[in-house]
Amino acid sequence: MPDSITQASDHASGPGGEPGALRQLLPYWRVTLAAFLGWFLDAFDQVVLLLALPDIGKSLGASLTGMGLVITAQSIGRLIGNTSWGWLADRYGRKLTFMIGVIWFAVFSGVSGLAWSYTAMVVIQLLFGIGFGGEWTASASLLMESVPPKTRPMASAIMMSGYEFGFFAAAGAQALILPHYGWRVLFFIDIVPALLAIFIRIGVPESPVWLRMREKSRQAPTAAPRPKFRFGPAAIQALLFMLFLQFQNAAIYSFYPSFLRDVHGFTPAMVFPAVAAYCLGSIVGKPVCGWAATRFGGRITLVVYLVLTVLDIVPFLSGGSTGVLLAAACGMGFFGNSVFALVPHYLSQRFRSENRSFGMGISYAVASLGQGVASFVVPWGGGMIGLARSIELCVVGGSVLVALVAARQPAVLPGAHMEGDPEP
Repeated sequence: MPDSITQASDHASGPGGEPGALRQLLPYWRVTLAAFLGWFLDAFDQVVLLLALPDIGKSLGASLTGMGLVITAQSIGRLIGNTSWGWLADRYGRKLTFMIGVIWFAVFSGVSGLAWSYTAMVVIQLLFGIGFGGEWTASASLLMESVPPKTRPMASAIMMSGYEFGFFAAAGAQALILPHYGWRVLFFIDIVPALLAIFIRIGVPESPVWLRMREKSRQAPTAAPRPKFRFGPAAIQALLFMLFLQFQNAAIYSFYPSFLRDVHGFTPAMVFPAVAAYCLGSIVGKPVCGWAATRFGGRITLVVYLVLTVLDIVPFLSGGSTGVLLAAACGMGFFGNSVFALVPHYLSQRFRSENRSFGMGISYAVASLGQGVASFVVPWGGGMIGLARSIELCVVGGSVLVALVAARQPAVLPGAHMEGDPEP
């Protein structure tokens, strides 16, 4: 059975694939931009929390472990959002669900700035996570079903690179705003992303795949019922892949800003160059990852990236100079985070059109569990063996588990291909 990560990529036009894929994406720039911006804004809102963890904890009287539980609550909310909103996107449309998700997470991110106690912050971040998860599920399905097959790997990489741009923007905002105006103002400006819903409403068409399914159901109301979602081999592989990958990735970045401040003594302004290096590495690394998967195969690319991530984790955390820390941060972004460029395309090939959003939502919900576990395990382990060693062990263990899942021959669900895809 062929590697579904690269299946469509191998047919990309032009030598090397990328230029042809990018040219073919131009007529679909609105939906691509909307998906990119949705993930950009998701990242900005989430990373604001990560960057301000020490300040929020001090203000609300919570330890770093306690603030880790805030991230866990957000992950539980994402689990709810990924699952329930995936079902909504399959029933009522990708576009509508995308719009509602954007408005939801923007509102509750802004409300986070009003948190009057630690308990309130936990509840608000739980609600924020519901919108966060729903937005990704709907936008990923919408994008993968809207663009031509040959462009889907590149569209996937462009969408997922939005996270690094959002991370970068949040780091800049934190460096400028946090020292002068406090952490609450950072959350208040997070209400602005709700404006994206206007662009989605006016400029982004609904998924043609979903429209055809709706029209078919209207024309043949007595036809066979919608296929039920089943946890077959393809779905199980998708779930395990996302669980271990998100655990590994959360161990890398969730406490990195706090680690720089607490262990290396960085000020909020000094954190910015390190985070910027991480983001710039990932911004470049995600398109390169898509190209490498096209050229050499998705599984080979993934395993190589994981090996290089493990090799980079020690200088990333314990570099002896600022220069080494910045170079390692850039490398970690380039390798450790760039594998996410393949995630939307990878997941979309493992679920039928009738329940693709639900399946992708379930997969990302399980990923939220991986992040939630990492958000607790990393600071808990840090209290016993030190934060650096705890992060290192979680990254190495998570990378090994991801490699074991990725090394297996991919399971592609029969009938999961979209129009224009080669048969699995």
